Amino acid sequence: MAENEAEGGAGAEAAPPKNKFKLMIMAVGLLAVLGGGAATWFFFFRHGDDEHHAEVAPPPKPPSFVEVPDIMVNLAGAPGERVQYLKLKIVLELKEEKQVEAIKPTMPRITDIFQTYARELRSSDLNGSAGIFRLKEELTKRVNAAVAPVQVSAVLFKEVVIQ
Repeated sequence: MAENEAEGGAGAEAAPPKNKFKLMIMAVGLLAVLGGGAATWFFFFRHGDDEHHAEVAPPPKPPSFVEVPDIMVNLAGAPGERVQYLKLKIVLELKEEKQVEAIKPTMPRITDIFQTYARELRSSDLNGSAGIFRLKEELTKRVNAAVAPVQVSAVLFKEVVIQ
């Protein structure tokens, strides 16, 4: 009997850890269900409120564009090499329509800056998309210096021909 009591006592002590483990599993499950419900509310119900506010906001203004007169220059080369030419058709992108009128009087200055810079280029400077990207960045920097305080968003190429 003493052995049965000892075994019974050990069995009684072993039961509570199993109950604690079950209780922890139920608590984790409950937290997962609550978290899933909160995520569902956030993505479905809260998102609908954001869409309502987005409809009230005015749509962004479309950019304005100004065409620069075509530029054709001979590229710099070593003596005795065949002469190569660069032809550019450029459009300037501005944020607002009112900036177009502010930039038009400076168009001769812009053309001069572009031609002066382009004449110093070699055909190797324009190789690949990286060369065209560097040209675009350089022209953007120069045009912004020429037309300050107006800011040109981007210099866009309509045509780039090296012949």
